[in-house]
This record gives sequence, C-alpha cells and structure tokens, in this order.
Amino acid sequence: MPQYDYTQHLLEVARLMELSARTAPKSKGEDFIEIKILSDKDIPKLASAMLKFGEDRKMKDFDRDSDNLKRSQVVMLIGVHKATTLGLDCGACGFDTCKELENAAKSESDFLGPNCALRQLDFGIALGSAVKTAQMMNVDNRIMYRIGVVAREMELVDWDFVMGIPLSASGKNIFFDRDKKK
Repeated sequence: MPQYDYTQHLLEVARLMELSARTAPKSKGEDFIEIKILSDKDIPKLASAMLKFGEDRKMKDFDRDSDNLKRSQVVMLIGVHKATTLGLDCGACGFDTCKELENAAKSESDFLGPNCALRQLDFGIALGSAVKTAQMMNVDNRIMYRIGVVAREMELVDWDFVMGIPLSASGKNIFFDRDKKK
C-alpha cells in the first residue's frame, strides 16, 4: 500500500489546536499561554536530543518517547511564560500570599518555578482544549512531559513550563500500546 504524507493536514489540525488553546478560558481573562508548532527538520533534532538527554541523565522512557516523536509528523509545544499571580492569596501554590510567591527565589530544574497554581490550571485547560481538537479531527496525539523538558534544554523555547503534543496520522495510534523498554 502506498504511503501518503499527511504533514500538511496535520499542520492544519495543529493550527486548529492552537486556536482551541488560545481561546480556552483563562483566569481573569489573562493569557500567558505560548504555542509553537514544529515539523520537518526540527522533529528529528528534538527526538535525538531527547534520546541523548535520557541517556546522559539515566532517566527512564526518554528513548520510548523519542521513538514516538521520530514517527510523528508534527509536534505542538505549548507552555506558560511569565505568568503573573491573580492576587487572590489562595495558598494553592504553597505560599500564604501571592506576594510571597512573586518574591520567592526561582528554582530551575526541568521547568522554572514556583508558579501560580491557577495559571497552571489555565495551562491544563489549554492543553485539554488542544488535544480535544486533535481528537475531534481523528488525529493521534499524546501530551508528553519529556518533549517539554528537552525543548527547554535545547532552547527551542524559553518558557517557564512546557509540554509537547506530537501528532501522527497512521493506521495505528503510535502513542499507545507502546513497547516497554527494559
């Protein structure tokens, strides 16, 4: 059976996913969501960097996710950048007041934090809206933490918190029923 390149279709779906994430509800109507769509030569570079990152740090499943990424035609990076607090002093972030969170020393490991819990909730809603759109268009996808870690490491983005959503169109969903690496 001939192989068909669905990249252009997946780029169209990624743009619709971007629209869904952008228009998702956000606290106080303030938008700190960032989005970047990758395809072509960027994906093999990111996949190779994921493999190396996992090997260097002896971290599990970066090889598996790198393999998934290599077989994807498009990936959406979605994150939060320079989000302010809401001024509610709700304590969900672990601090008693928003001012304490704002004045806290930033810790940078995989991501930059601490962050306002309600802004992270906004991020989760945007992620859910994006993958809902992909699902409605019958595009295989999966939210991946490891893609975000390595995208930051490679300086593809300088966002505080980021996830990757690889997209694929094939006869079988490559993101589930994955081989478990020993």
